[in-house]
Amino acid sequence: MIVEALIYDAFSKVPGKGNPAGDILSGNKLSDEQMQRIAKELSFNETAFVVQDNNTNLSIRYFTPGHEVPMCGHATIATMYAFAENGIIKNGFTTIQTGSGKLDIEILFDECIRIGMKQIAYKEMEYLGEADSLAKIIGVESYMIDDRYPIRYVNTGLWTLPVPIKKLSYFNNMCPHTKAFPKVLRELNTSSIHPFCTETYDEKCELHGRHFSSPYSGTVEDAVTGTASGAMGCYYEK
Repeated sequence: MIVEALIYDAFSKVPGKGNPAGDILSGNKLSDEQMQRIAKELSFNETAFVVQDNNTNLSIRYFTPGHEVPMCGHATIATMYAFAENGIIKNGFTTIQTGSGKLDIEILFDECIRIGMKQIAYKEMEYLGEADSLAKIIGVESYMIDDRYPIRYVNTGLWTLPVPIKKLSYFNNMCPHTKAFPKVLRELNTSSIHPFCTETYDEKCELHGRHFSSPYSGTVEDAVTGTASGAMGCYYEK
């Protein structure tokens, strides 16, 4: 079987920047095993598979190279862009079904194709582990963690753990020890980790962050993330 895979760099107008995602618009033809094999071969952080489309009920499944996940922000944006670019979806609103629930999507055609995505309701969970252990698995020292802010798991589609960091310079040498994540993240051992700080390179930005993948995903880091950024926005406001 020959399967066409579209590749999009989400959140950037520059090829090779942003966060790359694979898009398979013919997911209905594939078994779970085939989807997983394709995602592993493409080797992006996520590949999206459209499994149902009757113009009113669009369903998407998401696979990392290691396993299926219920939701992925950048791959959703990429899929909606693919539909808009190929004339399958026009201006206006639509709803998609994901493993995390139904999401409202807005598509606008003006100077470019613009995609807006509403994420699921924000929720959080307490992190009960030690800050020292958490610091070690992302490659920093415990004194670099900013204790002005709480360490809590957050979710607007996928669980991630924001880790407040005192200085922007501390990000440069971060090196995640991904295999050790489950031993430290005992409450949610499939969670990703999202170190952030309020010092930024761009004065227009409120936060700077990196995003280290779930230990079961088969990847190490996202260049930029949609779902975690949504959760971080809620965390920041709260």
